Amino acid sequence: MAIDTHSYRRKLRGKKAGINLIPLIDVIFTILIFLMVTSSFQAVSDSNAGGKPQISQSIGNSEYYLIPVAGLKIVIVNGVDMSRDIRNSAIAVHTRVIDEGEIIIRPKESSIIITSPADIPPEKAVSIPQT
Repeated sequence: MAIDTHSYRRKLRGKKAGINLIPLIDVIFTILIFLMVTSSFQAVSDSNAGGKPQISQSIGNSEYYLIPVAGLKIVIVNGVDMSRDIRNSAIAVHTRVIDEGEIIIRPKESSIIITSPADIPPEKAVSIPQT
């Protein structure tokens, strides 16, 4: 009795390869559960997490922080134009202004509008960046 290999080949050629999705979904779901159970998450409980630089992030005594904005052309501090202090599309802003004031960066207009505390004049609120 001979084995009919030609009919077996025709039968294999007629079948399309397929993936059974149910076991695939089960495996992916198991991997997802494993990753979620073994991962550890930490909650950020810092009340000062508003994007302001932390003192520990600076090197040495920094009185000013550099704020770079691509193509910066205009800096307004309390209604006074301080654009003369811009160097290489950046401005140095006093730490008290960052902590107590308000800084609005408008990248589309290439401008920064700063509201400093009442006791800081515009000349002290911003400075020319030191390179």
